[in-house]
Amino acid sequence: MSDQIQIRQAALDDARLLTDLSYTTFWDAFAHHPKNAPDDLAHYMRQAFSVEQIAVELADTDAVFLIAEIEGKPAGYAKLNLGSIEDGITAERPIELARLYSHQEYLGRGVGQNLMDACFDLARDRNYDVIWLGVWEYNPRAQAFYRKNGFREVGKHTFQLGSDPQTDLLMQKELRRKPDR
Repeated sequence: MSDQIQIRQAALDDARLLTDLSYTTFWDAFAHHPKNAPDDLAHYMRQAFSVEQIAVELADTDAVFLIAEIEGKPAGYAKLNLGSIEDGITAERPIELARLYSHQEYLGRGVGQNLMDACFDLARDRNYDVIWLGVWEYNPRAQAFYRKNGFREVGKHTFQLGSDPQTDLLMQKELRRKPDR
């Protein structure tokens, strides 16, 4: 089976698609972890992944969503926050990788790597010098993926999941600008 992965920038009319994709991929990634209380997870997801909230985020000029598709079906997505920075991040022109998720059906097929490469390209094209993210301390698979892509740990911050303050590792990667042509 040939998995031709297409990456495109999301448009305003992708709010429903992104809501469904965000909800499903977040649930698949975190719902069965014993450290996540069901009530906290449900509360966070209701707030973060409503059509209204996703539409607001899509309309934000400082946010960029990328959607990965295989044979026209949504397979994953990434969200970048332009110019976002937090204590511990060392950059002149930072960009945050706020979300990167693959649909469970496509895990291991290169969706995450293709999205990551597209995020790097977008960041370099716009002359950002550092891309950074927060990754849950209890998500070793994601941490390994980010390390493989050149990220290093530079600190920690709190991610509020419902009533549960969780610890995220802050990781960053320095970017080289694309040469002028």
